[in-house]
Amino acid sequence: MKKNKKKIIDYMWIISCIYLSLGLFNILFAWLGLLCFSIPLIISLSGRGKKYCNVYCGRGQLLDLMGNKLKMSRKKDIPSFLRSKWFRYGFLTFFMTMFVLMLFNTYMVFSEASELQKFIKILWTFKLPWNWVNTSMVSPWVAQFAFGFYSIMLTSTILGIITMILYKPRSWCVYCPMGTMTQLISKSKYRSNK
Repeated sequence: MKKNKKKIIDYMWIISCIYLSLGLFNILFAWLGLLCFSIPLIISLSGRGKKYCNVYCGRGQLLDLMGNKLKMSRKKDIPSFLRSKWFRYGFLTFFMTMFVLMLFNTYMVFSEASELQKFIKILWTFKLPWNWVNTSMVSPWVAQFAFGFYSIMLTSTILGIITMILYKPRSWCVYCPMGTMTQLISKSKYRSNK
């Protein structure tokens, strides 16, 4: 009997764990999260659809590992409203609004209209002070972007873990904003090729 050989892409979940850990030690590592935003879009725009989501997504692999191998998931079907178009597009709209607000806050610090806010916001509500991180080596706006972006990445990971526990392991993937965007890109490319 032939054993399945593990490939490097089977360990992308480690990258997600490293990213989240590095952000705890130095918030400036949050900038690396831009790769999680740009790579899926580039892959989708290049005509490879949702390949990033299906093969390379470290968060999806991490949720799968936690839910199936570590048995943290109840493995219940996800409610139909979470799969609905209105929820997925609504969540994408909400998520992008939070992203734009984060960019606006970064601009306000860049233009010196407001001061650097050294905290991470969890679930867009709870502020966790992050005073132990030295950000004096960069411009305040660079640090502000990092705090805001890490907040978004951490919040989406927490939402993924919550839905993984309540439902099937990769339930987050059903309404993930990046997945919804790559699906929209794939559909529009398919229509334009007809």
